[in-house]
Amino acid sequence: MHRGVLELFEGMRLQALALGAIRTVLILGLAWVATIVLKRLLKKMKIHLLEKSRFAEELTEEAVKRAETLTRLIRQALLIGLWGIVTLIILKEIGVEIGPILASAGILGIAVGFGAQNLVKDVISGFFFILEDQVRVGDVAIVNGTDGLVEQINFRTIVIRDLEGVVHVFPNGTVQTLSNRTKTWSGYVFDLGVAYKEDTDRVINVIMQVGEALKADETYGPFMIEPLEIFGVEKLDDSAVVIRGRIKTKPLQQWFVGREFLRRIKYAFDAHGIEIPFPHRKVYFGDTGRPLDLKPGQHAPRTGA
Repeated sequence: MHRGVLELFEGMRLQALALGAIRTVLILGLAWVATIVLKRLLKKMKIHLLEKSRFAEELTEEAVKRAETLTRLIRQALLIGLWGIVTLIILKEIGVEIGPILASAGILGIAVGFGAQNLVKDVISGFFFILEDQVRVGDVAIVNGTDGLVEQINFRTIVIRDLEGVVHVFPNGTVQTLSNRTKTWSGYVFDLGVAYKEDTDRVINVIMQVGEALKADETYGPFMIEPLEIFGVEKLDDSAVVIRGRIKTKPLQQWFVGREFLRRIKYAFDAHGIEIPFPHRKVYFGDTGRPLDLKPGQHAPRTGA
């Protein structure tokens, strides 16, 4: 009889383990399905945001970048929360009492909260970066004086890569200054120096002709939002009259268009005989009088006693 009771308890234990394993697998399966559903819902939300922008005739690269950044951050938050809950449920299924764990987590959270104020500050700052649409992945921004391409915007950090390929990671809470070079549109500001002898009205006319040709170009024209702007004479420098202007382009295209503009300006100035000044120096040696004109066979006159 004693042996039969042991076999009964052993069978019940195995049955409980089997049911626990089945429930665990079922929970993981439901979590996996929920993950897929969340990703699809977020994808639909992204499409909805883009369609809304298209309907408002504002669908630009900026709207695409904002939608991608927003959905990625929401996906991170939801998946972390989902799998955190799944982990607690599975621990309970395998016999681990989660009550003390939750209580300890609450106490630990209070203790860590005092030492994690910077972390909380980083998360809140990152949230407002996205909410206020200050910067998005793919923008070129200046963060705390460092210029580069924004590669990641996380809840805690913003990651940018500069022109040399160096990756800079800034906690969101430490960002004191943030300048976005590519929000909505970009501008290429140029200062062209010409010699003082040049007619500035004629020079401006040549610059405008170059700008019109660039706007009509099949390669560069589509990236220009507006015709070239000339602000006028910016300053009278030591050796040049400086004329300032601007080219408004689509985001990230200002350097591509600007380099071609400067190339064409050089050719145009050369063709019209417009001088681009550079520093000149005159060097004098000794007496500035006329040099001696000696003929063959003659000797320089003697000086002195």
